[in-house]
Amino acid sequence: MPGPLHGLSVLEFAGIGPGPFCAMVLADLGAEVTRLDRPGAPPRDPRDVALRGRHATASLDLKRAEDVERALALCETADALIEGFRPGVMERLGLGPDSVHARNPRLVYGRMTGWGQHGPMAHMAGHDINYIGLSGALHAMGREGQPPAPPLNLVGDYGGGGLLLALGILAALLERGQSGQGQVVDAAMVDGAALLMAPIYGMLARGRWQPGRARNLLDGAAPFYDSYACACGGFLAVGPIEPAFFAQMLRILGLPEDAFADRMDPARWPVQKARLAGAFAARTRDEWAAAFAGTDACVTPILSMAEAPQDPHLRARGTFQEVEGVVQPTPAPRFSRSESLLRRG
Repeated sequence: MPGPLHGLSVLEFAGIGPGPFCAMVLADLGAEVTRLDRPGAPPRDPRDVALRGRHATASLDLKRAEDVERALALCETADALIEGFRPGVMERLGLGPDSVHARNPRLVYGRMTGWGQHGPMAHMAGHDINYIGLSGALHAMGREGQPPAPPLNLVGDYGGGGLLLALGILAALLERGQSGQGQVVDAAMVDGAALLMAPIYGMLARGRWQPGRARNLLDGAAPFYDSYACACGGFLAVGPIEPAFFAQMLRILGLPEDAFADRMDPARWPVQKARLAGAFAARTRDEWAAAFAGTDACVTPILSMAEAPQDPHLRARGTFQEVEGVVQPTPAPRFSRSESLLRRG
């Protein structure tokens, strides 16, 4: 069957980062996404995975009145629109929500910005690192005594940005089924990054999170939630938080449980981490991966981007596919009756 969003028409005003990622997610799920590019834009490079799945492309010079009219005409039959310009740009072009809704009041108008449509910083430039920095997320990431470590641009651009814009568009479309009216979705990466931190803010409020880096259960301080180096120079992801899982890990490592009886005491964590580090350093990553395979010890190899598509579990699930000669993640999540064209192909 076609994807669950089959029949949904989306216009994407060309941009970079979270806007195209949002469009990719919608296209992955079956939406017909038309990308409106600037004149002279190069043809799609199949290696640019975030641009996959577009139904069509059109070249529009939005400084020309006739091309603005063409864009408005396309909006008349679209279900949703994605734009990622700074606040006020689309209004100045004659393509703001009021102009578009005058032609199609049912259209859902998705706006992707870093700082949002209003606020003192709304018109400032920024990137992922700035948005996650202001939201409190970046401060919590990294090793103690070192500067905060950027988690690529996954938290602001893609998790807090593109994915939440896709969610907002779909929510507005669902509401449209009741009201018959479209609306504007204001997706700001700084808002999204803050939202992703909701569980951590909850832990802070309950006194279960200490300010600073590498002082808490999930930030690399605990011996049972960190990465460890192996004899070969590779690394393992170690996360047996629960007592039974931790005990299973110790048995495979050949370490006595009584040496870790007080493992929830942060004062003991440095000594316990050193003990675990010494044990993991005695063998290679792949030797440990084989030893922990099929167990509940929550110890798995840390794979490179070149290695991950070859992992037996990911191969069995089809988590990666080769499309146009490019290895790339397949669409997620999965549906019992509907499949994306990429996954089916």
